[in-house]
Amino acid sequence: MTFKADTPLSHDVHPADNREARRGGAKPSLLILHYTGMSSAAKAIDWLGRSESGVSCHYVVDEAGRITQLVPEEQRAWHAGVSYWRGERDINSHSIGIEIHNPGHEHGYPEFPPDQMAAVIALSKDIVRRHHIAPENVLAHSDVAPGRKIDPGEKFNWLLLAKEGLGLWVRPSPVKEDDLGLGSGASGPRVLRAQEHLASYGYDVNATGTLDPGTEKVLKSFQLHFRPRRVDGRLDRSTEVTLERLVEASRKRAAA
Repeated sequence: MTFKADTPLSHDVHPADNREARRGGAKPSLLILHYTGMSSAAKAIDWLGRSESGVSCHYVVDEAGRITQLVPEEQRAWHAGVSYWRGERDINSHSIGIEIHNPGHEHGYPEFPPDQMAAVIALSKDIVRRHHIAPENVLAHSDVAPGRKIDPGEKFNWLLLAKEGLGLWVRPSPVKEDDLGLGSGASGPRVLRAQEHLASYGYDVNATGTLDPGTEKVLKSFQLHFRPRRVDGRLDRSTEVTLERLVEASRKRAAA
């Protein structure tokens, strides 16, 4: 089984069985970054290529920066699962998925090595350029699947990507250790405003004014990506300010 590679970057090819046409003629408008959560990149590539896995992705980047393509970009890979972003629930049809090898939180969760990050950046820049993907649509798996997924996690260097023109990023507001914020069940205008901001940016959250379990999951996902110093799902002032900065940056970019 062979297919023509569609990226000019040097890479290996390991065709995955789980691939299909993008539904409804969809084109890639999202770039979703994952971690493998497996003990080695070789095992991840093998598993992602098998039909019985029920999953696949477009690319895997190992710890040394080696890129392997499993699914052609014009096809739909099975990497996002049950997910949502900006009104769209068939994320697989609208995205390209990169699995970054890291054993994950259940197996020590090491740092992402420099060579690996350099390859992720090079590959991502190439994908974003060719598909005209907007900065706010360069996302973590946890962004599109709050509560269900936490990858690539709080150690992933989103700031480094932003410096290379990938993704939207704002300076996180400092965390004050004595500000524990609002927790589960809290309600009021602060919660409502945060929910409205999260929904306007793209997250799947209902603006009810109550910090319900769904909102808590989305807050954790937001914190994993944009305020990683403390990921607890609580609405403290640092999270509020960082979220306000992000929404404002998104609005300015849209108006430019």
